[in-house]
Amino acid sequence: MSEPTLAQQIAAFAEGTSYDDLPADVVESVGMRVLDTLGIAVAAADLDTSRAARSWARDQAGGGPASAVGVDAPLPANLAAFVNGVLAHSLDYDDTHLPSVLHPSATVIPAALAAAQAHGADGRELVRGIAIGLEVCVRLGMAGYDAEKKNSTFFENGQHATSICGAMGGAVAAAVIGGASAASITDTMGVAASMASGIIEANRTGGTVKRIHCGWAAHAAISAASLVEYGITGPPTVLEGRFGFFQSWLHGTYDPAQVSDGLGTTWSVPGIFVKPYPANHFTHAAVDAASALRVAGIAPDDVRRLTLGVPAPNLRTIGEPIDVKRAPETGYMAQFSGPYAVAVGLLGGSGLGAGLEDYTDELAHDPARRAIMAKVDVVADDECTDIFPHQFPAVLTAELEDGRTVVEKVLTTRGGPQRPLSFDEIASKFATNAGRNLDPAAVATLSAVCRDLAAASSMDDLLTPLTLIDPAPSKGLTHA
Repeated sequence: MSEPTLAQQIAAFAEGTSYDDLPADVVESVGMRVLDTLGIAVAAADLDTSRAARSWARDQAGGGPASAVGVDAPLPANLAAFVNGVLAHSLDYDDTHLPSVLHPSATVIPAALAAAQAHGADGRELVRGIAIGLEVCVRLGMAGYDAEKKNSTFFENGQHATSICGAMGGAVAAAVIGGASAASITDTMGVAASMASGIIEANRTGGTVKRIHCGWAAHAAISAASLVEYGITGPPTVLEGRFGFFQSWLHGTYDPAQVSDGLGTTWSVPGIFVKPYPANHFTHAAVDAASALRVAGIAPDDVRRLTLGVPAPNLRTIGEPIDVKRAPETGYMAQFSGPYAVAVGLLGGSGLGAGLEDYTDELAHDPARRAIMAKVDVVADDECTDIFPHQFPAVLTAELEDGRTVVEKVLTTRGGPQRPLSFDEIASKFATNAGRNLDPAAVATLSAVCRDLAAASSMDDLLTPLTLIDPAPSKGLTHA
């Protein structure tokens, strides 16, 4: 008998893993990630791109079993997954796996929720499907991680690993929730691989298309699982084959052990980093370091000069060109500015240390923030570079007017395994995000459901309140 292919190994793991097989920390992590993802989606409902996604879905729809944030009529499952996936990824606030730099939940959770509604699944099956889908997504992303270059080969090729691997993980989640056999799960991956997509040129030269990537991946995930139910099949060698997933995307440079080693016994899910702040993840340690200066009693007027040390690969994203990073024109640009992150921390941000209210077009031009940013240099730091990309560290050196020099090092990323957020902290983030469009009673109910998600008898209690929101214009969110 021939050795099972990688897809067949994944399928056997997916079919053979029951809810009772899931470790407790995986179950808890899934509930937190569902709450976090839904809160981000509700907060993003005000964006023009979110309105476009909802309008497009309504125009395609002919009714269906699934629910989408801000859509007051039921949708086909793939369109509901599309809308929720777009919203979940639109604020740069979704969770991140390191070192693959994937955002797994923004695709897998919308796909799984839509599949759960389509199949009438309960909370246990939802949690099981999400856990398996997240694990598959991360493992495929890690197969494309180049440890020597400390970067994702997907990224180096201009590919958005989040949506590419997310389509695959979301498809497995949808198939699992639909009760698929191992053979059908293998077929589902084979079909989904022909739908997985995403290029990241918009990160360089503009455009809003990146915001739809996770939505389209979730749409592909549901569509692939559904097409298999109708009889479409895929190649069992879809991953490692001569013309398969890894050859097509990574030109054959991948690590198969990242897919198969420890599958079913070693779980990546609890280690996925939750974002406490709605900005590029590279900036988070800068917020924390500047906050530490503020807590120590250092005020902006006490500072003569600030030097933000970051990993060398991060410099081009949050520190260059420095004149632009010191004077972001929009709230969106501020999300990718190291100097702005220092200003947020030194002045004291909202939420868990920084919130959506801290990243607006108006505040990007705030004279107090501009004055702080003008004092900030961003440089490559050897210690931070050695740690990257397993963490996104920062070292902030403040030269004070009284002649003192104060150094704050933040070498681990808040929200990751070394500094995890509790469920209550996630619930606080959710309340801030969802509270933009939901009343306090609904916020409390949804938090309670996600705290014990496996006990939910259906998805209606979780999703129906989100369909009834009426997003108002902007509320300070950037539409860049």
